[in-house]
Amino acid sequence: MIPYTVNIKLAARTLTGTLHLQNKTAVDWGWQGLIAQGCHSSILIIDPKTSQTIQVLERHKANVVKVKWSRENYYHNQSSPYCLRLASGDASGKIIVWDVVSGTAHCEIQEHSKPIQDLEWLWNQDASRDLLLAIHPPNYIVLWNGDTGTKLWKKSYAENILSFSFDPFDPSNMALLTSEGIVFITDFSHSKPPGSAGKKVYIASPHASPAHTKPASAISLAPTGAKKALNKVKVLITNEKPTAEAVTLNDCLQLSYLPSKRNHMLLLYPREILILDLELSQTVGVVAIERSGVPFVQVIPCAQRDALYCLHENGCITLRVCRSTTTQEEATDPEQSTHELVYDLRSQCDAIRVTKTVRPYRMVICPVNENSAALMVSDGRAMLWELKAHTGRAVTNQSSGLSPLYTPISFCGSPLGTNQKRIQDLSLNSMIGQTLIAGEALPPSSIQQEVQLKFLLSGLLSGLPLPPFALRMCPPLTTKNINHYQPLLAIGTSNGSVLVYNLTSGLLHKELSVHSCEVRGIEWLSLTSFLSFATSAPNNMGMVRNELQHVDLLTGRCFAFRGERGNDEPPIEMMKVSHLKQYLVVVFRDKPLELWDTRTGTLLREMAKNFPTVTALEWSPSHNLKSLKKKQMAAREAMARQTVSDAEQSIVESSVISLLQDAESKSESSQAISAREHFVFTDTDGQVYHITVEGNTVKDGARIPPDGSMGSIACIAWKGDTLVLGDVDGNLNFWDLKARLSRGIPTHRGWVKKIRFAPGKGNQKLLVMYTDGAEVWDTKEVQMVSSMRIGRNVNYRVLDIDWCTSDKVVLASDDGCIRVLEMAMKSASYRMDEQDLTDPVWCPYLLVPRAALTLKTFLLLQPWSGTFTMDITQVDYTEKDEIKGLIQEQLNAMSNDMKSVLQDPELTLLQRCLLVSRLFGDESDLHFWTVASHYIQAFAQARLSIAEGNTQGEGTKPPPPQNHLDICNDILCESSYFQKFQLDRVHLQEVKRSSYEHTKKCADQLLLLGQTDRAVQLLLETSADNSSYYCDSLKACLVTTITSSGPSQSTIKLVATNMIANGKLAEGVQLLCLIDKAADACRYLQTYGEWNRAAWLAKVTQHDGVRQQEASHTVKCLDSVRVRLNPAESSDVLKRWAEHLCSPQVNQKSKAILVLLSLGCFYKVGEMLHGMRYFDRAALFIEACLKYGVMEADDSSNKLIKSAFLEYARLLRSLGLREGAALWASRAGSAGEQLMEELFQGEGSVPESVISEDKELGQESTE
Repeated sequence: MIPYTVNIKLAARTLTGTLHLQNKTAVDWGWQGLIAQGCHSSILIIDPKTSQTIQVLERHKANVVKVKWSRENYYHNQSSPYCLRLASGDASGKIIVWDVVSGTAHCEIQEHSKPIQDLEWLWNQDASRDLLLAIHPPNYIVLWNGDTGTKLWKKSYAENILSFSFDPFDPSNMALLTSEGIVFITDFSHSKPPGSAGKKVYIASPHASPAHTKPASAISLAPTGAKKALNKVKVLITNEKPTAEAVTLNDCLQLSYLPSKRNHMLLLYPREILILDLELSQTVGVVAIERSGVPFVQVIPCAQRDALYCLHENGCITLRVCRSTTTQEEATDPEQSTHELVYDLRSQCDAIRVTKTVRPYRMVICPVNENSAALMVSDGRAMLWELKAHTGRAVTNQSSGLSPLYTPISFCGSPLGTNQKRIQDLSLNSMIGQTLIAGEALPPSSIQQEVQLKFLLSGLLSGLPLPPFALRMCPPLTTKNINHYQPLLAIGTSNGSVLVYNLTSGLLHKELSVHSCEVRGIEWLSLTSFLSFATSAPNNMGMVRNELQHVDLLTGRCFAFRGERGNDEPPIEMMKVSHLKQYLVVVFRDKPLELWDTRTGTLLREMAKNFPTVTALEWSPSHNLKSLKKKQMAAREAMARQTVSDAEQSIVESSVISLLQDAESKSESSQAISAREHFVFTDTDGQVYHITVEGNTVKDGARIPPDGSMGSIACIAWKGDTLVLGDVDGNLNFWDLKARLSRGIPTHRGWVKKIRFAPGKGNQKLLVMYTDGAEVWDTKEVQMVSSMRIGRNVNYRVLDIDWCTSDKVVLASDDGCIRVLEMAMKSASYRMDEQDLTDPVWCPYLLVPRAALTLKTFLLLQPWSGTFTMDITQVDYTEKDEIKGLIQEQLNAMSNDMKSVLQDPELTLLQRCLLVSRLFGDESDLHFWTVASHYIQAFAQARLSIAEGNTQGEGTKPPPPQNHLDICNDILCESSYFQKFQLDRVHLQEVKRSSYEHTKKCADQLLLLGQTDRAVQLLLETSADNSSYYCDSLKACLVTTITSSGPSQSTIKLVATNMIANGKLAEGVQLLCLIDKAADACRYLQTYGEWNRAAWLAKVTQHDGVRQQEASHTVKCLDSVRVRLNPAESSDVLKRWAEHLCSPQVNQKSKAILVLLSLGCFYKVGEMLHGMRYFDRAALFIEACLKYGVMEADDSSNKLIKSAFLEYARLLRSLGLREGAALWASRAGSAGEQLMEELFQGEGSVPESVISEDKELGQESTE
């Protein structure tokens, strides 16, 4: 007969606890939607939506100090799939790049043996997405290939580098925070190390000022002390090293570029945040904390809105949003207007209780939506906060001085339809509208609602408390309990509570507060109850208070098992429950043992004073229960037969069996039988005693003299015919009771702390715990199966061990973790797709590459059916059922709000593309569709208004739509908005200037912006003793007297070209701009490699068809903008820039595409996407252009349209989506017909439905 074995599915896993101080900065929230968190030498992967740990990565030998998810800003297809890739660095200088789904290390990198200071994946070029930049202490920056582990280059600097920050707008700029100041690097490249040592600047500490004595709100209300203080901290960045008494940068906690606007950086100090304008090297804003306020720990700037998430020392997260420079007060009183960036406190969450061991470590925010934050606490908790928007017509409290925030008027980049569903809390930019800048009109209040922001705690993950732990797994799985079995692990903790974890899910099942002191041991009595004991600290007599509690897991009821006993007695050393859970032995240190009946809770025997001292004890697995049951069954059967007369014999034959079964189950539940059980123990001399217990009789059995080769016996284990003894010297003695043989094995590992046999019939594996690790032995063969030792293959000390199934062990370790391991006791990472999760997790990255792309395609477009479905089985999809099931699981894991929006017929194609790219955390897609959606609609609107005859004259550029692109898109924004922003900025710089250098820079900017009158005023401010006094005076004269006469123009042009030829590029460009030759100026800038500057100049000098409105004080004090470029010239400059970006040495085609989109070159974009083999993006883009009428299907464009649709059809066929493939093929001309025949080969003609749908789609396109 084949033995019937059942092994409940248990994944290897790690239950983690408190964090180490070195883990403080090791946390990151990736575009993939998951959080990575270092915990000692492990890395947890947390799903923030369901608050579950879904993977633990183990390979590091030292504490993890940095983790970084790879970026997702590349086009995804089957060769570049959606994958979970993570880089982690530890305190020994090792970097590991992980494949998170499989839990394996992709490559390992080691340069030095000091802790990694910072890590970042490079995101700035299309060539490779495997480049990883790391800081190796003290002063090295190394660029690695994260795929192969090869070093590309290494560069050292003069000072110790603490961290770095990349400029999100220009990949060649980065800033290093060093121990002495900041180093700005402007020539960063992946191909070679920076050539120069960078520009070093020092920062005078803001602590010289009383900026923090006033509340932050006071800064905005009146020019009080804080305002004056701001003037004191003006000159913050200096090129000279400050004097010794000026405290330098050592209290600067953090530096980062602002991703919401170009050339701005923030510096974080404990009591203030400084916002710097890098063009001026000048503070333009301060967020200060009042004296009684809680200091900052960390700040994260947002990209979607000019907002800051700040973490304070008490664990409170605050959100501060930049105040609009257009407000009602300014209109009434220009004097009251604030001349700096003010960040108003808009929301804050609850603080945590901070103690010596509990303090907030780090906060991370979701990079995709920027509306949720996670706080990591030192005790292992992860608190997940979501920002929620509450709309209403509530009048904002005017006394607070805050202007109201409004909701945006669009959803996913398009104006809301009348009945359209929306998700207000989708992302930060869908919750609050754009910050208004000077020159913009206030929105009509009829469209927009006022919005208030609130933080909501949406999830909490808690770790294990501090070690030590006492472990005990519940009784093993058997054929009798298979229907209601749960693999529960009881963990006794140092604070007296018992945690019960379900090991299938890895989640906490119950937390029971049982004891008042450290739990020393746990023994299960059944699947739902256990005994636990704890001992208090000894008094001066060496006596303690013993607590032995009986706990019922179902009700949570616990009672003192030994009644009133337990005060002032020697400590309990161990307790052992018999095999049938009938009896309990309690062993004390200097007191004879006690024998209890667990069923009645009565004391059977307290041994005599002369009873030997017990060093180790174990119950025998043999008992006489079976023979007792047989006797009892026979007696019951006889009784049953006597009660039934012979006449009724035949009727009753069948019911006797059920009667007996009933009787048996009753006898089991009442446990009326007292079976005979035995236990063995050893005394200090090593003599083995054998004692029999039956009912309430206790008999002394045989005694076996000590084995001379063994030291003092420390533990015993007994299973079947094998008895194993372990001693304090590391010897194991294996007794074969049947063959009456014994065999001693010296392990040379020191004290044997604990030995346990594995569960399961005939399973003779033995788990042994030493002070320095553990081993698994096979007692049949008497040989070691596996071993782990501290310092050799692990870096933690084992505190307790147990088996959790017949082939998996569970270890508690001093790093506060509890690990479920395979018998080989190797690393505990596992495949994520083998996980048994309680809540389904939305993460397409967990699917195989092909399935993830299918899911994306399925969500993007379902034109083959009238309604949008969320059921993959309703689609003609040829794929294995297993993969279909996994895709359906992902669809089911989506939130109901998201499902209803995706199924909404009002959702346009552009909105759908944006929404799906957000869902997938696809950075590249999100950027593309944000810009494409905006400009497709803007140009469509312009065409409409031309068609209606609303615009006269040229009308080549679109009128400004209701909402503009956010300023975080920088040069991609409309030029009218971009110009307003630059004017606003130069006004702020002008207010903040504090030296001649600053004034000169401001004058230069004003000249380029065409603000000649204001520039002249600044030039005339130069003092007579300044060496530039004469030049500036002449320049002022020149600017005011420039006329458009031929001779003066040609002279100035000649001088300008000579200046440029002799290396004075900036001055030459200024002169050209003065004589309205901005196009030439841009050309010269491009010739000399100043591509970004040329694009900026083309944007700010472009005539936008509509004259600027002088709507606010900024424009009141500046004369109207002189315009020097017509749209065609500006467009040429930007097109040349796009060509440059496409060149092989720059290789930023994706950025070039965005530039072309902003110019409305949609056909060229379609061609480029098709040429780059971005087939799905190309087809959907062309489809959207046709739908909105910004691309015509004529002879010139038909070739591109048909080939794009054909390639998309082929892509859909390769994914197995036949209906979709047929639909797109039907629109791809003759080549498409051929594909249709291949698709429906052997099925006769093409289905009628596809043809009719094709007609519908075609009609839609020509609308």
